[in-house]
Amino acid sequence: MLSGITLRTVRAWDAEEIVGLYRAGEWWKEEWTAHGIPPLIKGSFCFVVAVDRERAVGMGRAISDGCSDAYLQDIIVLPEYRGYGIGDAIVKTLVTFCTSHGLTWIGLIAQPGTVAFYQRHGFARMTGHVPMLLREEDDLY
Repeated sequence: MLSGITLRTVRAWDAEEIVGLYRAGEWWKEEWTAHGIPPLIKGSFCFVVAVDRERAVGMGRAISDGCSDAYLQDIIVLPEYRGYGIGDAIVKTLVTFCTSHGLTWIGLIAQPGTVAFYQRHGFARMTGHVPMLLREEDDLY
């Protein structure tokens, strides 16, 4: 990992910096507002920020009830910081946090092109399972 980068498990962070990370991952919808970021962070089982000189350059979170399963979500590193092990460190930190709380079922949905990255961390395809997402209500009927 790059010298000077630290990982922090946080309960709050600058919302605009987190929005910038979501934008870098192309996961941000412009109709959303930054007002949803503080409860997103606080409501996560674990929220990790990679920091370079007090600026968020990466993040990831685990969502869980704290007693059975956990899902890793929103793992992103700014493009100019990729390839230095920051994403690896974020995943390791999240997995360690979850397992230290007794969680052994940890899942995620890998974006296209990221399967090998997660396989390096022990994740494997769930044969016979299909990830699903609720469609917008007006698309249902």
